[in-house]
Amino acid sequence: MDDRYGTDVLASGCRQRGAKQVAKVPAEIDLVVEVAGDGFCGAITRREAGTVELEDFKGRRRIFPLGRGFLIDGEPVELVVPAAQGHGRRRTASGSFAVADQRARVALPHRILVEGKHDAELVEKVWGADLRVEGVAVEFLEGVDRLPELLRDEPPGPGRRYGVLVDHLVPGSKEQRIAAALERGPHGRHLLIVGHPFIDVWQCVKPSSVGIRAWPEVPKGEDWKKGVCRRLGWPHAEQADTARAWQHILSKVTTFRDIEPTLLGRVEELIDFVTAP
Repeated sequence: MDDRYGTDVLASGCRQRGAKQVAKVPAEIDLVVEVAGDGFCGAITRREAGTVELEDFKGRRRIFPLGRGFLIDGEPVELVVPAAQGHGRRRTASGSFAVADQRARVALPHRILVEGKHDAELVEKVWGADLRVEGVAVEFLEGVDRLPELLRDEPPGPGRRYGVLVDHLVPGSKEQRIAAALERGPHGRHLLIVGHPFIDVWQCVKPSSVGIRAWPEVPKGEDWKKGVCRRLGWPHAEQADTARAWQHILSKVTTFRDIEPTLLGRVEELIDFVTAP
């Protein structure tokens, strides 16, 4: 005779047997999920210390604990730490596939030149692994004004191409006039100068990655870095203060997603130029 009431309701695991199983889904970067009961929907942009960061289509970012409480296509899921992957699937900070067991190549004569130390550190943070594989060194100029002197002393040629990244390269600027004159000059064929519209490379880091709404507006004539720190409530009296501010900003950059597209495209363009056969 069948037992209409089933098994012993006090038995271990009885409640779990009747409950719907929730799928465990690896919290992979770029996976789009919805937060149950909240409605916030976004792609996973970062995963650390038992949490995931989601970014919605408006660029807003929020952090949630790993585990249950998420939906995919309306179905509840449990986000879990992905299993370790083989080196073949690992990506660099720039989004490129990492090359397994690849030693850095001996540096080629080609160079990528940037205006300052902070620019060089940011390029290294995001593209360093790729550039070491290609054997391309990054050097800083301490200002675009130094570029004519460098080209005179160490001129580029068929075996030595220079890619140059310039801050605030906008129509009518001093930087634009210098770049245009050099590209028309005798070394123009082996020289590529590109730039971004920002006053300083700090602004190439997305404000949301730093945890601020936007980079402050600083009046012309005021020291820009100190002005930014002052308006953000950061120490700014000494040069060491702005140096620490930059290290804080740089620490927030972990992948290319933390960088403004206007810089991403320009650096990729320079890498293609100096590594072309």
